[in-house]
Amino acid sequence: MMLMKIEIPSGVKVEVKGGEVHTSGSLGSNARRFNDVLLGVKVDGDAVEVSAIGKGALAKKAGKAVNAFAKEVRNDMEGVTKHFERRMSIVFAHFPMVVEAKGPEVQIKNMFGERAVRRANIVGSTKVEVKGQSVRVYGTNLDDVSQTAANIRNATKIRRRDIRVFQDGIYYAIEE
Repeated sequence: MMLMKIEIPSGVKVEVKGGEVHTSGSLGSNARRFNDVLLGVKVDGDAVEVSAIGKGALAKKAGKAVNAFAKEVRNDMEGVTKHFERRMSIVFAHFPMVVEAKGPEVQIKNMFGERAVRRANIVGSTKVEVKGQSVRVYGTNLDDVSQTAANIRNATKIRRRDIRVFQDGIYYAIEE
């Protein structure tokens, strides 16, 4: 039987209710569901214990699920103490793009001079800030932040043009 213990950092509160783990901290809270047929999760003092329950044919799958779920819980604990962040850059050579975060979506206007507005969904409680030529995507849930950044990148994907000539779009910024 596989067992992993995850230390709970100070300022973070973790509760297990039914098939969900609720993590809360100074910046917000996260909730994550788990398969209670494969995994057993409990809070023991200042640690979260994730153990494999599956037997027989499910034992191998349960062992892999323990590692994956333990990493997700660690990410949730880190996210409620400091935000996960993705930085992106707006690049255009032909037509100036206008990027705005409005409600549950990001609107990209005037890409290649198109009249239609391109839209990208903002997932979960992720926040998007646009300042000049940079876009900051941040939040407490790593999955939601990454998916929102991917949605923005995919909304500006170049189709039916030569990408060597038309390099306009919103790209992930290189961190130094």
